[in-house]
Amino acid sequence: MAETEAPHAHDHGAAAGGAVLGDSERFKWQTSSKSVELSIEVAESVDALLALRSEYERLQVSSGNSLPFALHDWHVAWCNHFLSVDPRIQSSIFIHVLRDESGLCVAIVPLIRTRRGIGPFRITSLDLLGADPAITEIRSALIEPGYEACAARAVQRKLIAQGGYNWIQWHGTAGMFWQTLAAGAVLQRQEPLLDYVLDLPTTWEGFRALLKRNVRESIRHCYNSLRRDGLEFEFAVAQRPDEVQSALERFFALHTARAELSEAIKHPDHFQIDVSRRFLRDVTQRLAQRGIVRLFELRIGDEVVASRIGFVVGDSLYLYYSGYDPRWSKYSVMTTTVVEAIKYAISAGLATVNLTPGTDVSKTRWSARELELPQAVQVYPSRLSRWAWTLYQQARSPTRIRPFGLFSFHSKRRWR
Repeated sequence: MAETEAPHAHDHGAAAGGAVLGDSERFKWQTSSKSVELSIEVAESVDALLALRSEYERLQVSSGNSLPFALHDWHVAWCNHFLSVDPRIQSSIFIHVLRDESGLCVAIVPLIRTRRGIGPFRITSLDLLGADPAITEIRSALIEPGYEACAARAVQRKLIAQGGYNWIQWHGTAGMFWQTLAAGAVLQRQEPLLDYVLDLPTTWEGFRALLKRNVRESIRHCYNSLRRDGLEFEFAVAQRPDEVQSALERFFALHTARAELSEAIKHPDHFQIDVSRRFLRDVTQRLAQRGIVRLFELRIGDEVVASRIGFVVGDSLYLYYSGYDPRWSKYSVMTTTVVEAIKYAISAGLATVNLTPGTDVSKTRWSARELELPQAVQVYPSRLSRWAWTLYQQARSPTRIRPFGLFSFHSKRRWR
């Protein structure tokens, strides 16, 4: 794709609902078959983000998005809870909205701009929305198919031209969007994010036949061990907003119980801090009103012994965080819950189940398809930017090396 020179025409773009976005800037490209012209506006307030709901919803369908983390409700709730109010670390909305010649929104690149104070210096970084305590697992843009390269080049060109940042972190980008980013600037590649997706046949028997023998035996053991002890389970799926909110409180207790278990693989309590719980209550309430949430619960008698949050987006079930009562661990109740959730997805006619990122046996045992999501940082070519990025990496390292105490406030970041 060859880029042609085009004058920058500035005007004020207005999103639906009358919320004014930042100045619009236009870019032109000549492909092998046609000329492409895109305009870029920047949403820098929650009001501007709220006004983009219809654009988000159209792109969710046309792009084939299957991630809850790219939904409009997720982004609104995230901004309401996770934008920093620490005077030394200030984050703000910096969402790039791209439209074609007709004004149709063809891409939303949800950036967040963060400013940090280091003595007399102000360091500014850009990141895809989702820099939180491991709550947003995959960050991504919404892009109309066929516009990936144009969108990447337009956003990258605009950011380079306007400057004002020290580095950009690109997360979870793949395909032509990623290839174009890598071709347009020097990227420092980081360890990719590995995601695991199950492609579902039309029946459970068909799915089970594809599993390895030891996995089939493990599943059989889960069910037989309960029957052997005269126990029966009930699998329940909370979907209505009122059901989801009560089930969510049980989930928090089981998630904490799992984290406190010392005789197994250590799992952190991702909802230990209040802001994470407030966010999850908020976003699940919003999404439950749209029929997206599935909170799976395994009951034995009067007790809920295992729980896992799910989101149905498009034709995919995304299995989010889980929890279980360690007193029932000998019955592998978490495995049974996952099996029942997969059966649910198959019976609902869904095409895939996303087992979430992270390489461990709880995902790889299912012979899932591995998706590699590249990650990289683009450092602005200046001595100050290289210096700041080096210190930032040191501040985030496990050894917490902080030359001269710089970035020492990073680990004390306060969330609203």
